[in-house]
Amino acid sequence: MSITSDLIATANSGIWTDSEMLECCAVVPEAPDTVTISFVSPSGNLFKYEPGQFLTLELPVPGGPLYRTYTISSSPSRPLSLSITVKAQPGSIGTRWMLEKLMPGMRVKAIGPAGQFTLDTTARKKKYLFISAGSGVTPTLAMTTYLYDRGTDIDVSIINCARRPGEIIGRRSLAAMASRVPSIKLTFIVEEDDPFQVWTGLRGRLNQIMIGIVAGDYLERDIYCCGPEPFMDAVREMLIGLGYDMSRYSQESFSAPAETAEDVPDLDDVTPDESVAAQITFVSSKVTAGCTETDTVLAVARGAGLNIPSGCTFGVCGTCKIRKTKGEVHMVHNGGISEDDIADGYILACCSKPVGQVEVDI
Repeated sequence: MSITSDLIATANSGIWTDSEMLECCAVVPEAPDTVTISFVSPSGNLFKYEPGQFLTLELPVPGGPLYRTYTISSSPSRPLSLSITVKAQPGSIGTRWMLEKLMPGMRVKAIGPAGQFTLDTTARKKKYLFISAGSGVTPTLAMTTYLYDRGTDIDVSIINCARRPGEIIGRRSLAAMASRVPSIKLTFIVEEDDPFQVWTGLRGRLNQIMIGIVAGDYLERDIYCCGPEPFMDAVREMLIGLGYDMSRYSQESFSAPAETAEDVPDLDDVTPDESVAAQITFVSSKVTAGCTETDTVLAVARGAGLNIPSGCTFGVCGTCKIRKTKGEVHMVHNGGISEDDIADGYILACCSKPVGQVEVDI
């Protein structure tokens, strides 16, 4: 078929619906136990969906069909095919079947597309920060590709976290786009090195300092986050602690992607409010000071004429560690205190904000 006839056929194509099966056309390895699987419509129909939406596949595993939901990692700006990027977790059945059995030419039933975790495709001149961990990078791939293909007013900062460099998913695709568009800023963060490979990027777990380094203008950006639930919980805590407007924050869940707006869960986060009064009692000093929920324990102590040794004032060094004997605080630290110390009642005064009445051993 000539290029001209290809274009005519495309122009005459309809839109794929889930009444038609998907036909696998490619399986591409991405990382350990991770592949990108591409599908086409057997009838030649085009794919229409929003960047960030998902599909539910009916997988013919032994013992009966199994339904699994996967974010679409390709972009609707490339409608001839549709891709998902999947990682088989320990004990997985459906994804493991796909890695071992699914091959080009095979067809599977799909339901969708659906989902509320999407970009506003009508928006212009928006600034974005995409934060992801592990296979949670799949909506980042779709959204970044869509913005890249649109080619106008692109301003995207990307933070992708992985355990090791070799486990970064979509690394080549994201790097290719960032290498061609200077306003796509790409940062990878790993927890540990791969043997016999040099890693020159950031190491450790994502924290507030890293967010500030990578995207210093994060307050001006719409933030989209996807990853394991503990990771997303930690990201929200960081952003709340940094004073980010959480009405501009969106997140997707591995376990329960939302099909409709009513399915989007309310995030029951504690957000300090400067209009809400609080009180801190410094027990050993016999001093009680009034404050608000946005004041830190360290700042209130200094205002009351008390001295708590401190260093970085950003939750890193741990110098200001003190014991809380009563009440609750909102604490977002950057590695300066251990989980064992927190369980024993210790807090970092520099990054702890009182919720109601609090007592500390100072």
